[in-house]
Amino acid sequence: MDHRTNRNSTSSMSPSVTSVVQAIFVVNKHAKTALDPKYLYHLKRTSINKLLQEGKAKKLGLHFSDNPRNSAQQSDLIIQCEEYIFHLPPSKEDLKNLPHLGSRTASARNPKASLSLSKAKQILQTYTGIKEEKETENAPRNTRRKRMHDKSFHNNFPSTFLGKGFKW
Repeated sequence: MDHRTNRNSTSSMSPSVTSVVQAIFVVNKHAKTALDPKYLYHLKRTSINKLLQEGKAKKLGLHFSDNPRNSAQQSDLIIQCEEYIFHLPPSKEDLKNLPHLGSRTASARNPKASLSLSKAKQILQTYTGIKEEKETENAPRNTRRKRMHDKSFHNNFPSTFLGKGFKW
């Protein structure tokens, strides 16, 4: 039997709950420091909601947010799947129906997951069916970088430390 065929046939299968939960953990960790975390948070939220719909995750209650917006007290929805705990913004129904558990326990930590971000995204994209939209060729690029390489750009205020006789 050819190993390449076997590997391809298993990749079309749905990922295990454990691999999905570990992937959510990795994506969430990277989203906190990403320059544009929108897609990563969308992937996290969609994956958690699908786990909830399938009965593979459970809403535990609400905690006070560690990072409330505009210094106003806010609550996060706490969700458990296997040994991992995640948070999402609560819906109005969650605020009405779920118990408030007070402040978050600082000692509670998720287990480590050894997945790369690209592998984690691939797992969640397979699980949810969401694909990341790439920038098109016509999309505006970093305009500052373009300006720096533009030959017609002229600095009207050259630095004085360059010395006399320096032509910009």
